[in-house]
Amino acid sequence: MSHRRFMRQKEGFLVLKKAVSNVIVTGWMLGTFLGAGIGAGAQTSAGTNQRVGAASQVPATAPAPLKLQKLGEQTAPVDPFPAVNPKFFTASTPTVATVNSFLRSLWGYDANRIWRVAAIQTTAAAGVSKVVVFVAEKTPNAKVQTTQFFVLPDGKHAVADGIVTFGATPFADLRKTLQERADGPARGATSKDLLLVEFSDLQCPHCKEAQATVDHLVKDFPNARVIYQSYPLVDIHPAAFEAAAYGACVAKQKNEAFFPYAQAVFETQAMLTPEDTDKTLQAAVTKAGLNPAAVAACSKTQAATDAVNASLKLGQDAGVDQTPLLAVNGHMLPLAAVPYETLKQIIAFQAQMDGVSTGATNIQAGGPELRTRPTPPSLGK
Repeated sequence: MSHRRFMRQKEGFLVLKKAVSNVIVTGWMLGTFLGAGIGAGAQTSAGTNQRVGAASQVPATAPAPLKLQKLGEQTAPVDPFPAVNPKFFTASTPTVATVNSFLRSLWGYDANRIWRVAAIQTTAAAGVSKVVVFVAEKTPNAKVQTTQFFVLPDGKHAVADGIVTFGATPFADLRKTLQERADGPARGATSKDLLLVEFSDLQCPHCKEAQATVDHLVKDFPNARVIYQSYPLVDIHPAAFEAAAYGACVAKQKNEAFFPYAQAVFETQAMLTPEDTDKTLQAAVTKAGLNPAAVAACSKTQAATDAVNASLKLGQDAGVDQTPLLAVNGHMLPLAAVPYETLKQIIAFQAQMDGVSTGATNIQAGGPELRTRPTPPSLGK
């Protein structure tokens, strides 16, 4: 049974729920847009009846005059966005710089995406600001789309379809939390500078499908520490908690044994029935090279129960609401929904943002342009 709750993409619509810090941005913030719908133009989304207040955030600009192009002459890329109108900036917070940093954290891996903050407005709710953004691609005649979200009075959370962490560095707090508390079986580097934490359920079919992706990540990112964190969804997977308890005991005896154990469980998920669960889990322990009777006895102890509950609590604190999820230095992604090449770009970009090396020799963060480009004027600054 699937536990992925992210919605299918609709043109011009992004549900902002499954990728920011301790909540997950649906549509995984990859190639889709935050919040509301597509608008035909800037004014209709920004509104026309707001008072002028904090207009000094964005200076008024006028479109450049048209110029004739001479044969063979190269011209600068055409700015696809309408000029920014200061009257749509009536709220003093958040600043344009903060919004741009927030969006760059989400979208910066994609060198072909550009945007401009079109409005930051006061609302009828005290302290709540409405943010409108134009988004397009760096292609000729690209369609300009609009998206919007609302920043709450604390300046640390935003609302589109759900509440998400907002700010210039939206993933930093969750990154620190996972560095301190993620203690599941691990592969890869010993350093947690580049930390990939998989929240998974051994009875979840999509988690089974995602294991090949995780295996590839371990190989492709030598500097990453990849941690498996149990998150059994007991409401829909009745054997998942017991499987996780067995796994905790396997990992306690031998960290490396957990991964063949997990693979064996994934391969025999159909046998996790009330009648056959113990037999199936003990067979998986045997394949991992450990004593099945000893692990079975360990799995019934309070210590094993506490270990699984602690992993569940970590996932809850991180905002996990589905499996499998992958936290990339705190950036939550629905693992089964992201194409692998895109996932590699996101990891490389996040590592670049955090100033750490991936150890990868053939992966670039969004291509050469992302590594060297200045912020283009079309990003709203």
